[in-house]
Amino acid sequence: MALCFSAVYFLSDVIESVQGGFSSAQLWLTLIAEAAVPIFVVGLALAHRPAWGRVGLISAAAYAYVYVFFTGTVIYALANDTPDYETLSDDLGLLMLVHGVIMVVAGLGFGWAVIRARKLPAWTAVALMTGVALVAATQGMSDGIQLGAAGVRALGFAGMGAALVRFRSNHA
Repeated sequence: MALCFSAVYFLSDVIESVQGGFSSAQLWLTLIAEAAVPIFVVGLALAHRPAWGRVGLISAAAYAYVYVFFTGTVIYALANDTPDYETLSDDLGLLMLVHGVIMVVAGLGFGWAVIRARKLPAWTAVALMTGVALVAATQGMSDGIQLGAAGVRALGFAGMGAALVRFRSNHA
């Protein structure tokens, strides 16, 4: 799931960037991808218990929660024919900011837990941690820069998913 839905999520970001805003088809793709994030985040955490420790499990739960919220924002955008992310952010204001902060803190904690557990490649954690920081730092910048930031984050989760698939197939 982490591999597949990270790719779908990034594809949705590419479509949004190319078309210069939201479309119904692109938002449905985003909805599907974002709805999967809490499931694969919790799955990654549970697959590495107890090596993750309390910070890792709390970070995974917080990251999963944030994506339940973000999935709701996609439903809001679909229901209100929101034209783009800037309008969505303006409409939801402080809620987007607070959940963005939680995403960054939880993403950093999640990455730290991956490094600490030493069961997934460290580069995937570094990519996730860098990606969540870049996603936050590039808000309001050009679409290409924001797309690059989202790509780094997606690469982290996709790498984690690929590493699990590879590990499972080598130990089956």
